[in-house]
Amino acid sequence: MTAANAHATLPSAAAPLFGPGLVHVPCTPFTASGAVDHDAHARLIDFHLAHGAQALALPMHAGESVSLTTSERHLLLERAIAHVAGRVPVIAHVSQPGSAMAASMAAHAQSAGAAAVVAHVPYYWTPPQSMLVEHFAQIAAAVTLPVLVANAPAEMNGVKVSADSAMALAQRAPNVAGLVDASLDWQFMIELLTLARRARPDFALFSGDEYLVSSFAIGARSAFAPLAIVAPRTVARLFAACAREDYAQARADQEALAALVQAVRPWGVPGLKAAARIMGRDLGEVRAPLTPVPAADRKRMAAAIRAIVPLRGEPQGW
Repeated sequence: MTAANAHATLPSAAAPLFGPGLVHVPCTPFTASGAVDHDAHARLIDFHLAHGAQALALPMHAGESVSLTTSERHLLLERAIAHVAGRVPVIAHVSQPGSAMAASMAAHAQSAGAAAVVAHVPYYWTPPQSMLVEHFAQIAAAVTLPVLVANAPAEMNGVKVSADSAMALAQRAPNVAGLVDASLDWQFMIELLTLARRARPDFALFSGDEYLVSSFAIGARSAFAPLAIVAPRTVARLFAACAREDYAQARADQEALAALVQAVRPWGVPGLKAAARIMGRDLGEVRAPLTPVPAADRKRMAAAIRAIVPLRGEPQGW
């Protein structure tokens, strides 16, 4: 029996999809001394909520989660959930190199009032697929919340979750609600949803970046959008067009965001913060070992952003 046929024998009845819609991914602001700036973070949350966020995910890697201590991550999440005050769901990022560590962080997120948790692979160990299934199963066992698996091989030193492993995990842990994919691998996404339709129709695909046309055409219905701090109106228009499957209308905004990705991505998180500053939203500098984008490169980035015509209608400042 093939893996696909084995999945097809599973029950087809399922709970409703976990679909928070357009998920903004806030940065983490720091003070001049390098401390987390909770007041600036609250203002940032209000900005996202005023500009189309249907949910928030934090602190993701775009929020420098790997540079925060566990206590800083706990406090950041607690204060964010309190500030949001139920206006939108808050998805807690709980990635850690060890399964027990990630499970503990997930349990804290549930106690703090998070609506769901999301975790990346523990790439430090370059684990085989069986270890990945066990890792996420332990996270899922620690909570009753929806659990999202993040698949981003380019960020995770090439470690990725296979479609078969995702379905094995979904079979083992019913609260594993979906996969956030930033691989841009359309063959993988098609295989994943083909298996999911047979095994777990409630299993959702999320786009893990702003390339929404391809992922939504395949079957994604929610998206994580780090670039919403730079171009929230363009992100919102693109998401709305893709959600109604109007891909002709989506094309101009998709091309604009692709150009923005090319301007920002080479610098990673420092580039994201630099682009936010160019738009008048200063989030402080990045925390070591990351280094700020040099002034000359920020100038070139600003020129590239100004040249993207659809972005000229984006908000300036807060």
